[in-house]
Amino acid sequence: MTTSLKPSTVAMLTLAPLLWAGNAIVGRLAHDLISPFALNFLRWCIAFVLLLPLAWRVLRKNSPIWPLWRQYLLLGLLGIGCYNALLYLALKTSTPLNVTLVSSSMPVWMLVIGRICWGTPVSGRQFAGALLSVLGVAVVLSRGDLPTLMQLHFVAGDLFMVLATIAWAFYTWLIAKTPGPAEVKAHWASFLVAQLAFGLLWSGLFTGGEALWGDFRLVPGWPLLATLLFIAIGPAILAYRFWGMGVQRSTPAIAGFFGNLIPLFTALLSIPVLGEMPRAYHALAFALIVAGIVVSSRKA
Repeated sequence: MTTSLKPSTVAMLTLAPLLWAGNAIVGRLAHDLISPFALNFLRWCIAFVLLLPLAWRVLRKNSPIWPLWRQYLLLGLLGIGCYNALLYLALKTSTPLNVTLVSSSMPVWMLVIGRICWGTPVSGRQFAGALLSVLGVAVVLSRGDLPTLMQLHFVAGDLFMVLATIAWAFYTWLIAKTPGPAEVKAHWASFLVAQLAFGLLWSGLFTGGEALWGDFRLVPGWPLLATLLFIAIGPAILAYRFWGMGVQRSTPAIAGFFGNLIPLFTALLSIPVLGEMPRAYHALAFALIVAGIVVSSRKA
């Protein structure tokens, strides 16, 4: 049986994709200012510094997270380091259109992983909702011309995006299912700082590899600083807080459907940048994605 969603839960699970869509737009604009792995590492460094006054106690020697360091090492790998690293690797050889299309399989992976790893039952409503949601994403990507999707050619980078999507699905389930100190998980800043304490290690390693490969790039200045502050406060701190709380108040499977709002929000936020006007297919895509969410979250 699935659960009905409260308006506050819907708001949290909607704001997170909106902020992540803004992250995609700003990250694209800052492409010439900083290399991808360095951008990810520095944004999490800033987020860590901003959160530390709220959650420094979680890093004390007697903190309950240290006996569970393997759990937080895994959360840091999947949520802080691995997903973004694979995403950036995907964009080296694939197109944003392909990457977004592949990531629209998120609801399906949420259902499959929940069933295999935690024995969570999957209802017919959830499968129907997944199909509606994926169709909505297809409408956005094809700009209302679905035969356009038949012209897509998948490359090696798309495999990295499949792995990234699976990593995020595992991360979302682990937020809800992995046992941990109640006092840490109940305080959002402490829970995120505990993940960052280990996630920064992974992100730093990926950035070091980027430098060794000769791909490191950084152009200091106010544009870069403004970019880092935005993505540290919005897509990093606030979005991860909203997503974590939304998952805990609903289920990881339901939250996965909201992830398909990202390509829609990205398309809409691109309108001011690209000088385009909203089209009818945007409304159709929104209706399909929302229908998928409603169908999947209705009580059986």
